[in-house]
Amino acid sequence: MDIDAATLATITARLGREPRGLRAVAVRDAAGEPAVIRVASVVDGKPFPTLFWLIDPVLKLRIDRTEAGGLIAELQARVRSEPGIAEAMAADHRRHIALRERYLTAGERARLEARGQWAALAERGIGGIADFQRIRCLHTWYAAHLVEPNSIGGLLDAHWAAA
Repeated sequence: MDIDAATLATITARLGREPRGLRAVAVRDAAGEPAVIRVASVVDGKPFPTLFWLIDPVLKLRIDRTEAGGLIAELQARVRSEPGIAEAMAADHRRHIALRERYLTAGERARLEARGQWAALAERGIGGIADFQRIRCLHTWYAAHLVEPNSIGGLLDAHWAAA
């Protein structure tokens, strides 16, 4: 991990606590401040499936308000009625699982397999979701979207553009 003290202080302030399992700043905002962090997939010896955390306060607030406005329910209805979105979501989850796996060390994977915990990562996608047709949190989707574009992040971008 190559994170300087000032960046670590910003991350801590934005999280409101010391980061656990911090590995990298995955995305910086236009001012160079950390917007998305990447965390380890094994924290304190246990699987931790949420790979990316959105810490940009402006985006977090915007997503909070969007979620409070009912967008998750609207998007979930679209997932049920538009097979293309459901297929894209499943593909997003599979790509995310593969990306997360690339960050694991061989030792971490071996320990998880030996403990029977590998499925907690191998079968869970963005935000640790096991049901690839369910949207639980736009924050995790958007954090992942900022790293590697995905279907739900794209729909969120389109929603904001239309507002």
